[in-house]
Amino acid sequence: MENRLLIGMDISFADEIEAAGGAYYERGERRDIMAILQDAGTDSIRLRIWNDPPGGFCNLERTLVMARRIKARGLHFLLDFHYSDGWADPGKQWKPKAWAGLDLDGLGREVFRYTSEVLSALAKQGTPPDMVQVGNEITNGLLWDEGRVDGEFDTDGQWEALASLLKAGVLAVRETAPQAEVMLHIDRGGDWPGTFKFFDRMRRSGVDFDVIGQSFYPWWHGTLDDLRGNLEQTAREFGKPVYVAETAYPWTLRAQEGDGLIVGREDQLHPGYPASVEGQSAYLRDLMAVIRGVPNGLGRGLYWWEPAWIPAKTSWSVGHANNWSNLTLFDFAGRKLASWDALRS
Repeated sequence: MENRLLIGMDISFADEIEAAGGAYYERGERRDIMAILQDAGTDSIRLRIWNDPPGGFCNLERTLVMARRIKARGLHFLLDFHYSDGWADPGKQWKPKAWAGLDLDGLGREVFRYTSEVLSALAKQGTPPDMVQVGNEITNGLLWDEGRVDGEFDTDGQWEALASLLKAGVLAVRETAPQAEVMLHIDRGGDWPGTFKFFDRMRRSGVDFDVIGQSFYPWWHGTLDDLRGNLEQTAREFGKPVYVAETAYPWTLRAQEGDGLIVGREDQLHPGYPASVEGQSAYLRDLMAVIRGVPNGLGRGLYWWEPAWIPAKTSWSVGHANNWSNLTLFDFAGRKLASWDALRS
């Protein structure tokens, strides 16, 4: 029997897009984004949460609103803690301003308190997450510099410091949302040595988690063959379910006027997959086949990152223009692309 994947979509920007007047369409009819996604085969919605973002989106207040919409449709819900007031990724893991003066012990206490506060609020309204990410793309650590582990910070002491912060977050999940799985998420989709280094450190430090999340974008992380090899070795070595927690691929290389694109050149494309709806569809089908092929059924699912980030406005809450509008699963006008049909293959 073919492995049934969990199909997820990260639509964290959708709340802000709708507030700016953006809308989504299927066969010419304006529809609720959740309805379009669910009818197209989406099982899960992923939302990021920032501590105190300047624009007022992706905070606790708006997460509660979006969680109600997710659960009203019976969808699985993955909550992604960045532990920052804005973007956290391998190149930046800045502490929230409110935590700026804290030492490692103080940060651990705040990670536990804040994680518990958010999860308690979600539980109180009957919308607890089904899975929780303790940190976002934490390959190089989180809450820098106390939890940093790259470069000169790649020391045994710093890895133990990172582990202590992660343990605080995990403990909060276990106590406040005991039904939720815990994901640790890095960005080494095509890199087995980097993956082994991180998760071996977690294993040796006794960090308690349930599933492994990987980001995989071909222009940064290699080929689908690289991903296949890494996921196979990860499953055999660590024996935990694996998700491609972030991925995307372009349906065009043409930019909307005023937008600079992250992927705008032919040499950034994966060989064999043109920047077209057909190429995007083929990428999605073949990606799913790679995940289904992970040994022992441990390839569990994928999340497309911001398939609905259409160009509704040009200046975002944290000064981030829309450079992703050709990596969506909707066109510039919010019309559903045929790429969604690949989910049914």
